[in-house]
Amino acid sequence: MTASTAAPPRIAVLGGGVGGLATAGFLRRAGLPSTVYEQAPRLTEVGAGILVAPNAARQLRRLKVLDVFRERAVRLDTGWEFRRWRDGTVLSSEDLSAACERLYGEHTYTAHRADLLTALLSSVPDDSVRHGHECIGLDHEGDALRLHFTHGRQAEADVVIGADGLHSVVRGTLFGTSPATYSGLCAFRALVPAERAPRFARRQAQTLWIGPDHHLVHYPVSAGALVNLVAVAPAGDFTGASWAATATVAEFLAEFDGWDQRLTDLISAAGTPGRWALLDRVPLSRWSEGGVTLLGDAAHPMFPFLAQGAAQAIEDAAVLARCLAAGIDDPPAALRRYEQLRLPRTTRLQSVSRDRAHSNHLPDGTEQLARDKAYARQDPLVANGWIYAYDPDAELGDLDAAYDVVRD
Repeated sequence: MTASTAAPPRIAVLGGGVGGLATAGFLRRAGLPSTVYEQAPRLTEVGAGILVAPNAARQLRRLKVLDVFRERAVRLDTGWEFRRWRDGTVLSSEDLSAACERLYGEHTYTAHRADLLTALLSSVPDDSVRHGHECIGLDHEGDALRLHFTHGRQAEADVVIGADGLHSVVRGTLFGTSPATYSGLCAFRALVPAERAPRFARRQAQTLWIGPDHHLVHYPVSAGALVNLVAVAPAGDFTGASWAATATVAEFLAEFDGWDQRLTDLISAAGTPGRWALLDRVPLSRWSEGGVTLLGDAAHPMFPFLAQGAAQAIEDAAVLARCLAAGIDDPPAALRRYEQLRLPRTTRLQSVSRDRAHSNHLPDGTEQLARDKAYARQDPLVANGWIYAYDPDAELGDLDAAYDVVRD
């Protein structure tokens, strides 16, 4: 690529979550400054636990933040396991201590979402993040894009990246404001202090309990100081989609009445649970229009059953930065290239994750017994190799190699 003498484009990233901060970090490594606009007044601990599989850890290493992340993350050396709802029978287990690195060159971690955000934030200059900026509109001002925020504030950009979540303003501007559909499922989340959690829940393991119409996963976070719980259950009449909404421990327990006593004891020790309805969107056929594109949940929201939402946002960020760095003289074409590279993979993950809701929630019976036998035979770490082995560099070998211009 011939170096351009023109000034770099003004890049605005809407959303200071995992995808937005990863985008700003990767852009910086490519020598492309950006400004992140986040509606929250400050970094918060909303979201509780998150799983970072090898495909995401690989990108954190390239962003030079993996060491910061590991200061508070928990490496899953014990592994992961599937357990039967009624009595805790282990249906499948995996020792990740050596296999994960041997197969994919990285380990698997669990962490509090705030700790992942802190690590990503370390890759971004302090003065490039604008908190308290809620975007309410986007339009063209001559050759530039104008962003409109609450309280009458405005900003101009040449490239706008919508990393603003499921209810993305950017997505609505590009493709209309069709509402997300209710899936009929809701999720609970809660944190249990390690000193109140039973020993089996404090292990360096991700444990998934599956049963009729429900499942629950738990794992340690915050350097082992907390145990994170995430559960999925029928939503009934509940339609609240805010991450700030709460439930009661009694409501949480009621969903798992009759399950293994060890599990209900764990739920009983939890703090105030969060509860939100799981919304669904039909996958988009395109993400970009001119100098505007989408990333993460704004582009491809997915159910949490594969624990890949954050990982896919980080992958998006890595690919987007590479595409812009290689095509800086024609940002719209670079954004189209990014979309073409990423859309097939994320669409497949959306579909597979949606299907997993059925297999996780089977009632006891013939189909459930066949599923359990299949779990006992398969190696999930190998079976999901198409997810964990993914490396954007392998797909981007045809792009300009002068990407990683920031040296630490």
